[in-house]
Amino acid sequence: MRLLLIDDDAEIAESLNLHLKEAGHSLDVAEDGDQGCFLALLNKYDLLICDYVLPKLNGRQVVEKIRQSGSSLPIIMLTVKTELGDKVDLLQLGADDYLAKPFAFSELLARIQAIARRPESLRPKRFQLGNLELDASGCSARRNGSMLSLAAKEFSLLQYLMENQKRVVSRQEIMDNVWDENADPFSNTIEVHIMRLRQKLEKHGPRLIFTIPSRGYKIDEPLSV
Repeated sequence: MRLLLIDDDAEIAESLNLHLKEAGHSLDVAEDGDQGCFLALLNKYDLLICDYVLPKLNGRQVVEKIRQSGSSLPIIMLTVKTELGDKVDLLQLGADDYLAKPFAFSELLARIQAIARRPESLRPKRFQLGNLELDASGCSARRNGSMLSLAAKEFSLLQYLMENQKRVVSRQEIMDNVWDENADPFSNTIEVHIMRLRQKLEKHGPRLIFTIPSRGYKIDEPLSV
């Protein structure tokens, strides 16, 4: 998932960035509410994690501005406010969940996963293409019955391709949806990950990931010989 964090605490941002990337997510970080709103409305994110106390625009104003724009981006609020009225206010304003500080990362990850499970019709959990199966909720992939050993970024890339199977996705689409905004668009990181994915998939069958010259990549049934 591609996540956005709005928090001016550099230590918290660095810690969440490390842990979320280890969990297979990509994370963009904004240091104030104004910048955070700009990024949230400019880019495509799967979820927003927003602190309540922020420079320029506070968390309540961020939620209000995003909802007024018509965006349904899921939002988890991080807050030291524990009064029932404050929590009800945030939820009624449009936040999807809240987490009181201090919190354990495992709880935040569980809440992210819970929100990701909500739109079942829009976010299928299992994908299949021939003898390749991917279970998004279990973070596992098999081909021809054999479990694939994938690094977190490789799994995220494969999931994105499987979500768009039989469709050509451009390099920019992959960069926008699998990598965070700090990724170098001129590096060969996508090509390297595609190569590694191909190597692992092709140990158990013919090629599934195809390069479409000048357009991008497509995962599809093996070509007939």
